[in-house]
Amino acid sequence: MKHSALSIIFISLLSGCAAKNHYARASTPLISQPAPPAQEKPTSLSALGRDPAEFPAYVDTLKAEARGRGIPSDVIAESFANIHFVDRAIAADRNQPEAKLTLDAYLARVLTADKIAQGKAMMARYRTQLRAVSERYGVAPQYIVALWGMESQYGKIQGKEDIVSALATLAFEGRRETFFKNQLFAALQMIQRGANDAQSMKGSWAGAMGQNQFMPGSYLHYGADGDGDGRIDIWNNPDDVFASTARYLARSGWRVEVTLPAGFDSALIGVKKAQGKSVARWLRQGLTPQNAAPPAAQTAWIVQPDDTQGRAFMVYDNFRTLMRWNRSYYFAISVGMLADAIA
Repeated sequence: MKHSALSIIFISLLSGCAAKNHYARASTPLISQPAPPAQEKPTSLSALGRDPAEFPAYVDTLKAEARGRGIPSDVIAESFANIHFVDRAIAADRNQPEAKLTLDAYLARVLTADKIAQGKAMMARYRTQLRAVSERYGVAPQYIVALWGMESQYGKIQGKEDIVSALATLAFEGRRETFFKNQLFAALQMIQRGANDAQSMKGSWAGAMGQNQFMPGSYLHYGADGDGDGRIDIWNNPDDVFASTARYLARSGWRVEVTLPAGFDSALIGVKKAQGKSVARWLRQGLTPQNAAPPAAQTAWIVQPDDTQGRAFMVYDNFRTLMRWNRSYYFAISVGMLADAIA
């Protein structure tokens, strides 16, 4: 089966929407301490030392902005009915495992023999559905299954956190306020459209939901009805999970490990558009692939997941797509490796 690259515009999962956001101020000041001089104004709310006691007032501003965005009052009331501050969301966001593990240690933890065996079993069990989705979107089935396994252990672990509370908490924390506010308002749109009711909008501490752990904005942009029943249920319906994942991933090319030449310019490392070069150009600069390289004309980027081991990878378009899904070199590499193992 031939899997061709499709031209799809992807929305960055970790950069938020392009529209500017202006949240309404509550009558009670959100920040208890005096404002610093203008030239010293902090660039994020977290720099102001947010106190969880201020969270209810911040929630009021979120409700006001939601009304300003046209979200109906009954949807707002339903969505915020059980709002609470999620302490562990803050702790987890600041304590990502990749920051403390080497790549090999991370891979040993996530690419277990059991996960690989389950992936092969799922490939066989859902062969018909996966083949249909693969033909529709041009994404090889093993990559769909690999993401499914990495994100939720094939649907078993989806998270039990209230999505509205988690997103409101992370927006309040302030380091990525705009992004998490946009995701929160996307979650309210999901509830408004009947994707799920507020009580059932459960997921991870970071606001990701369902068997493929889509952020709300990704659900709105890429959610797909895989079985034609008129709903996009990424919590319970594998057909919808497969179709939504494939629609997002519709790119080709992943990664190959390479050896960098002595004195390689570190400024060339990264996945920004300007850092991409053809495989042929990288090879002319002395990079040595540890297995078969892709076609010479294909555009590639060089990444180094951690400095302690010095491992380097030549990566392609789908790797960059995964970096929008989850901005982690470790995660993107592990998905490719799990797909290889399943296949």
